[in-house]
Amino acid sequence: MSWIPICILILSIILLLLMVLKLKIHAFLALLAVSVFLGIATDMPLTSILNSMTEGMSSTLGFVATVVGIGAIFGQVLEASGGAESLARFLITKFGKDKAIYALALTGFMVAIPIFLDVAFIILVPIIYALAKDTKKSLLYYAIPLLAGLAVTHSFIPPTPGPVAVANIINADLGWLILFGFVVGIPVTWVAGPVFGKYIAKKIHVDVPSFVEDFGGMTNKNLPPFWQVASIIAIPLLLILTNTVSGVWAKEYGMEDAFWVKLLGFLGHPFIALLIATFIAIYLIGIRRGFTRENIMDISSKALVPAGLIILITGAGGVFKQLLIDSGIGVALAQSLSGSAIPPIALAYILALIIRVTQGSATVAMITSAGIMAPLLEAYTLSEPHKALMVIAIASGATTLSHVNDSGFWLVGKYLGLTEKQTLQSWTVMETIISVMGFALTLILSYFF
Repeated sequence: MSWIPICILILSIILLLLMVLKLKIHAFLALLAVSVFLGIATDMPLTSILNSMTEGMSSTLGFVATVVGIGAIFGQVLEASGGAESLARFLITKFGKDKAIYALALTGFMVAIPIFLDVAFIILVPIIYALAKDTKKSLLYYAIPLLAGLAVTHSFIPPTPGPVAVANIINADLGWLILFGFVVGIPVTWVAGPVFGKYIAKKIHVDVPSFVEDFGGMTNKNLPPFWQVASIIAIPLLLILTNTVSGVWAKEYGMEDAFWVKLLGFLGHPFIALLIATFIAIYLIGIRRGFTRENIMDISSKALVPAGLIILITGAGGVFKQLLIDSGIGVALAQSLSGSAIPPIALAYILALIIRVTQGSATVAMITSAGIMAPLLEAYTLSEPHKALMVIAIASGATTLSHVNDSGFWLVGKYLGLTEKQTLQSWTVMETIISVMGFALTLILSYFF
């Protein structure tokens, strides 16, 4: 077998990294340019390259753009209403300040399902300041559990953009992904959050930064009720999971054409599930709490700005995947690795890890890795559960070793008043714990599915 297609793929990845790192070209443009290079290098007809680019973009964005767009508005409504803060304050009150680290880990785990990690952290960091100031403990004692919860669901559980994009590229079922996201995510959050947080807080004592102005601490505000917010977040997850479970059950008993199966399939499709949850959120914690129509419009417009950027990068990743398939490189890669002792799930993890550490963006690492793995997976007969585990393996690899080339590194360091060394010792190690443990659990589960 010729190794020329494999060499072209390697050159394409190197070119992508050079464009992003050295030339500072945006990942959206870099992925498109590399896709064109890949097509030309494999001697594809020019018209075929253009057709593949169009097909890759349209097939990817038809699903991802809708889910990410609706999910972004859903999260923005929860943010603007004070829903994230409501969850945190309720749980801390119930757990008590002595066990606040567990409340913060749970808060992060819940909040990052609909709200972007960086936004959720900025919203909740004043609560961390208040707890650290009140108890005189290291700021890391409270920050790491919250960050672990945020990072885990941001990477593992839809409708956050990363797992949605990867699931679409490799054709994984979101219901199974949500289920395994919880199965893997809960123990990972506990270890990377409260367990590691206690340890690192003893090693590094960080006071509340001097730039933080005095604040009212844990004062009561007019926030939406905890159970209302929690229920709204649960609606799309339960609908999608119900659709997956009912589909498996109906297939087992030959009832795919039953009305209730089709109804659950409709309600549990991510489009409909997220639409239902979003409109309920707009009404219950928006309009009923005083939001005007103009407020709702502004919230929706604000949400779509960051979502649009992620959607475009995901679309470019879809183009890259399509060129890999149509150029024949995917088939060549599958043939070369089909007899390898390395399981596909391990290869996916390693690939995402390398791209993440090299260029910094978890989103780019996830999408690029998924694009490379998608044609390779066609050579294997994978079950729906195994495909979902593949998504988590890629997400785990893309979480590894956040360092100075990752914007999250600087965000955390700035808000917690950490030096670069302290950020590496805390945030970077926490992210790597999530990566390694997440992959280990995923690999174990893959032997049962």
